[in-house]
Amino acid sequence: MEGAVFWTIAVIASALVGMSKGGLPVVAMLSVPLLALVMPPVAAAGLLLPVYIVSDMFGLYAYRHAFDRRVLAILAPAATVGVGIGWATAAMVPERLVIGLIGLIGTVFALRLLLRRGPQGPAKTPQVAPGLFWGAAAGFTSFVSHAGGPPYQVYVLPLRLEKAVFAGTTTVLFAYVNAIKLIPYWALGTLTFDDLKIAAVLMVPASISVFAGVALVKILPEKLFFQIVTWALLAVSLRLLWEGAMGA
Repeated sequence: MEGAVFWTIAVIASALVGMSKGGLPVVAMLSVPLLALVMPPVAAAGLLLPVYIVSDMFGLYAYRHAFDRRVLAILAPAATVGVGIGWATAAMVPERLVIGLIGLIGTVFALRLLLRRGPQGPAKTPQVAPGLFWGAAAGFTSFVSHAGGPPYQVYVLPLRLEKAVFAGTTTVLFAYVNAIKLIPYWALGTLTFDDLKIAAVLMVPASISVFAGVALVKILPEKLFFQIVTWALLAVSLRLLWEGAMGA
């Protein structure tokens, strides 16, 4: 893991992580596939976890007053179970199957939103049963490949939260999920001391990018913000669907 090409891609990947923690969801999901161009995907996920966690700290500060407590109360326990399932089944569940399923769910949901005609219906209220399912799915897929975004958004987008609350709720939930992933990642050997050395360097561009993400969320009109979120969800989901189908 040396050379200009590796470091260029690694800095871009870490900046994407930081921007997502600044409130631009989904873009961080591009970081592992991007870094996988120069290293094995599992190693890429382990290397980026400390970068996620440090970026989370800045994101939590930026959105400390903007998040939905009920949504978090439903999703956080479910995500904990999902991470536990991911840890317990790490050696048994084919990664390509999980990645492909994530991509399929996200693609169908994003297309449904984009192809919908006429005025949107009223915002839904956070329901416990669907939240437990999608929260567990988000925790599981986040454990497997930092790809918890699509299941999370399937549940949260129909709630039509205000954009800052949406961004803050996303940041708080995945800050928690990333923190509880540390022990299983270390136990499985996905995270090493060498990773920590490289991650320490990548934390700098990631941390700076958090504030770039916060600034963009503030200036983007709300309708445009959610259009970007939906299109990004579709793009990433199609990429995951392709990876799952091709076994990448």
